[in-house]
Amino acid sequence: MVDKDIPVFTAVSSSARQLFILLRCLNFATKAQVQISAEGLRISAEESSSMEAFAFLEKELFESFQFNPPASPDDAESLSSNHSADIPIFEISLPALLETLQIFGIANPQQPRDSNNNSISSTSRNATNAFDSRVLGMTGICRLTYAGTGSPFSIIMSEANVTTTCDLTSYEPSTIEDIPFARDKLAQKIIMSGSWLYDAMRELESTSPEQLSITASPDPPTFTLSASGTLGSAIVEFSNNKELLETFQVGRKVRNTYRFALLKKAARTMQAAVKVSIRVDDQGVLSMQFMIEVEKGVSFVDFRFVPLIGEEAGGNGDVNADEETDGYHDDDDDEGDDENSEMLEG
Repeated sequence: MVDKDIPVFTAVSSSARQLFILLRCLNFATKAQVQISAEGLRISAEESSSMEAFAFLEKELFESFQFNPPASPDDAESLSSNHSADIPIFEISLPALLETLQIFGIANPQQPRDSNNNSISSTSRNATNAFDSRVLGMTGICRLTYAGTGSPFSIIMSEANVTTTCDLTSYEPSTIEDIPFARDKLAQKIIMSGSWLYDAMRELESTSPEQLSITASPDPPTFTLSASGTLGSAIVEFSNNKELLETFQVGRKVRNTYRFALLKKAARTMQAAVKVSIRVDDQGVLSMQFMIEVEKGVSFVDFRFVPLIGEEAGGNGDVNADEETDGYHDDDDDEGDDENSEMLEG
């Protein structure tokens, strides 16, 4: 049984920079859901039940990481939930979290800390990378603490002789259900450079589109992003070339349509990522898993998008993999259900 005086979770990072780089990818939402486990922190955000994003702060990112699971009230009752009772789940203010992490990182006090500019091109000016002048200034030590249910999520930032403590109010999670994604029933899997995808999205944005259609086919053109809007239409095509597509696996032609405004929210992550794995399951759910380099190696941020169907998709006639018998099946993904266990391998 865990001592009530011992916090459920404590962790220390020698650099707030790497935490900020990852969590800033979720900066489209006002609330973030936090799940704590022995493997690390899973921070997630969602919008309108149509998009979710997950950032994984593995324990290896921290100099010290201690997790003391709270005692379960009753084993029988704990089985009534899809999530284990000993994994704390709560929500906090995402803007407040980001503001705290960069409290020592502002080189120019007149420069805004962050921006939710809706333009993809604006991410060029507010880039999330290790060379951003604001991010480079984040040299302080960051200590995270969570005492237990009802307690605040505490962040202690220390630099030189200055220490700042911020207690973020924890809230009951509004939902604990993820957008379903069938890793064992993939219709397509493509791995490419994050910068290539970012450049394509910038090109398509020029038409002020409402929808984005993603098409993958064994026959040329193999991978196509298309969009149309009030200013016209645009298509970006990628050939099945190792210089462009590190991995291309698709059993037959697959086409699905999504809200462009939602995918645009992942633009900052596209720009920061070394690689992106673009997967679509048999129901058209899109997963974009981004591999981002940080000081202690690589970490992952995963976005999921629900497809538009029927008239919402403009009559594109989206095809599900179960309508064909030759859909792509990814055996590698059967080994585990954890998002961060799915490495970006060719």
